[in-house]
Amino acid sequence: MSITNTPTSNDACLSIVHSLMCHRQGGESETFAKRAIESLVKKLKEKKDELDSLITAITTNGAHPSKCVTIQRTLDGRLQVAGRKGFPHVIYARLWRWPDLHKNELKHVKYCQFAFDLKCDSVCVNPYHYERVVSPGIDLSGLTLSGSGPSGLMVKDEYDYEGQQALSSTEGHMQTIQHPPSRAVAPEPFNTPTMLPPAEGSSSASTSAFSSIAVGSTNASSSWTRNSNFPPTVPHHQNGHLQHHPPMAHPAHFWPVHNEIAFQPPISNHPAPEYWCSIAYFEMDVQVGETFKVPSSCPIVTVDGYVDPSGGDRFCLGQLSNVHRTEAIERARLHIGKGVQLECKGEGDVWVRCLSDHAVFVQSYYLDREAGRAPGDAVHKIYPSAYIKVFDLRQCHRQMQQQAATAQAAAAAQAAAVAGNIPGPGSVGGIAPAISLSAAAGIGVDDLRRLCILRMSFVKGWGPDYPRQSIKETPCWIEIHLHRALQLLDEVLHTMPIADPTPLD
Repeated sequence: MSITNTPTSNDACLSIVHSLMCHRQGGESETFAKRAIESLVKKLKEKKDELDSLITAITTNGAHPSKCVTIQRTLDGRLQVAGRKGFPHVIYARLWRWPDLHKNELKHVKYCQFAFDLKCDSVCVNPYHYERVVSPGIDLSGLTLSGSGPSGLMVKDEYDYEGQQALSSTEGHMQTIQHPPSRAVAPEPFNTPTMLPPAEGSSSASTSAFSSIAVGSTNASSSWTRNSNFPPTVPHHQNGHLQHHPPMAHPAHFWPVHNEIAFQPPISNHPAPEYWCSIAYFEMDVQVGETFKVPSSCPIVTVDGYVDPSGGDRFCLGQLSNVHRTEAIERARLHIGKGVQLECKGEGDVWVRCLSDHAVFVQSYYLDREAGRAPGDAVHKIYPSAYIKVFDLRQCHRQMQQQAATAQAAAAAQAAAVAGNIPGPGSVGGIAPAISLSAAAGIGVDDLRRLCILRMSFVKGWGPDYPRQSIKETPCWIEIHLHRALQLLDEVLHTMPIADPTPLD
């Protein structure tokens, strides 16, 4: 059949698929596109009016009004095609309208009765029932790094790839949470004299180094409703997915909350460490070069991709050599560019500013908690120019104390349960309680050390939204050990020692 002979719902599936394939935009492989279109046409074969609406919409490029084209909503809201999972309305919008579409950029038109966001039992996948809304906070330059041509696809998957091996359930699986720059961000936030890092006043490693102000560390999320510069939109759960609608992503991280400034005594009287952090650089699962230590006298450090000698407040990754470096790693390294800026505030809070032209991806237990996720349950995409808090020392210290106390109590209770003398109505010969306590008793020192570590990948993300399932599969990433937090952990472990059953991965 030629492209000019528009089929109808009465035609064979093969003819309809062939016609619709002629209108695809080319963002996906031909195999994937054909599988997706075949799947949709078969689902619509019993709903001839909707299939005719789809054919009309696609073959006329939306020139004529068309009805909703619906398929059954799955339990997790996503559709699996050729081993990949994604939101159905996004899959077909990419196929026929915007090949570089990001999954958070769609907004349904008013007359769509079964739009994805309406949470009906059926989902409309008519691409012309959705509009693309691109926030000014999202940087899309990565889609065309050199204007056009194959090289423009180099980091494309970081913006529009959806879960090649995503889990079938949205409950409890890792996901990517986006943090675009705020519209209200000042050129140099938090640069007032009262907020300068404490090293300005003294270079000695004394407790006075921690006398500065802690800004909004405990009530950052409560400032959402008080800051009138932001619309009253908050992230919400939708079919198990935490949705961040750009540019609304953690506004409290970008805007000073002056009424929450409070003088807080240091958590510990232990002298400040000589170095506030150490940074190790990795390519895939191999560390490259020596670990870079940042002196406490340099509260702001830049990690970039240039070849200048490293030292003091700057760690240049471009000058590090690796005889096993692959071409893919070399390409990714070219796009680190200006990299990131890490800033230590107060006694040990850490903020990140993305200076690169491409997003960085962060593993941060603090951001997990702020997003309502379990620790380690999310990857946070930090967009260019965003300035965001990624570590809170007091929160980390509380988690250390709670987990250490829980592990110590659980180990003692487990021992008692095994002996058969655990009290309480839930005990049956000590067997069931011992099993339920085993997880808590299994918390080790390395589990607590993870609280004191940040991991950050340049250019490439990982998790179910990307082809890489672990940060150790990304081409270039850094691991940041926070020394003040590790000091506090040492103090906690001295007061309540626990076993160390599991190695740090």
